[in-house]
Amino acid sequence: MAVLIITGTGTEVGKTVTTAAVAATALAAGRSVAVLKAAQTGVRPDERGDADEVARLAGPVTATELARFPEPLAPGTAARRAGMAPVHPHEVAEAAAKLATDHDLVLVEGAGGLLVRFDAAGGTLADAARLLNAPVLVVASAGLGTLNTTELTARELDWRNLELAGVVIGSWPDAPDLASRCNVMDLPEVAAAPLLGALPAGAAALPPADFRTAAPGWLAPRLDGSWDAEAFRIRHTP
Repeated sequence: MAVLIITGTGTEVGKTVTTAAVAATALAAGRSVAVLKAAQTGVRPDERGDADEVARLAGPVTATELARFPEPLAPGTAARRAGMAPVHPHEVAEAAAKLATDHDLVLVEGAGGLLVRFDAAGGTLADAARLLNAPVLVVASAGLGTLNTTELTARELDWRNLELAGVVIGSWPDAPDLASRCNVMDLPEVAAAPLLGALPAGAAALPPADFRTAAPGWLAPRLDGSWDAEAFRIRHTP
């Protein structure tokens, strides 16, 4: 798994903090890690972007950002409105492949969901994953509505013959409601892929040292962690 694509079922589901947790866990396992943000939107030139946030939380990763657009919109729309050149899937793939020559693991974080458009031709993160022949990790929310968006994402990956590595819950609430607890059982079924972790709500607010210590416990062994999906299911399924 030299390159792992990280996408979400939508915005604000915890992609960046999940990327940081995967990076921190890989670093703790002795692997060298690069993080590539395909397109950063809604951030001024002097502000920290998602790749910077991953580096802050995870530790010594190589953080790279291909493009930055000022408005918080889909990358293709943000590029057009700013009069800037868009990012194309082949550029994402080429940058990730180059990083993979010098790192054990390259994490490519998308913007929004899998089919958010990068350019006027309709290029997406899914196209970059196809060019790289890389597995895709899907970050999903915990509560009501997540089953539909997760299954739609999983079906699109299957239709494109792309590997779905698994699903991570990007923010597990301190007091999960009934829907969240039921979704622990249902998410792997609708995705036809394993649940590979659950990050606690507020994880990004932890001091970096605490985040790095805790991260392996949030992720399954396939992601170098120690999280036990069955124990989590037994504890939370009603």
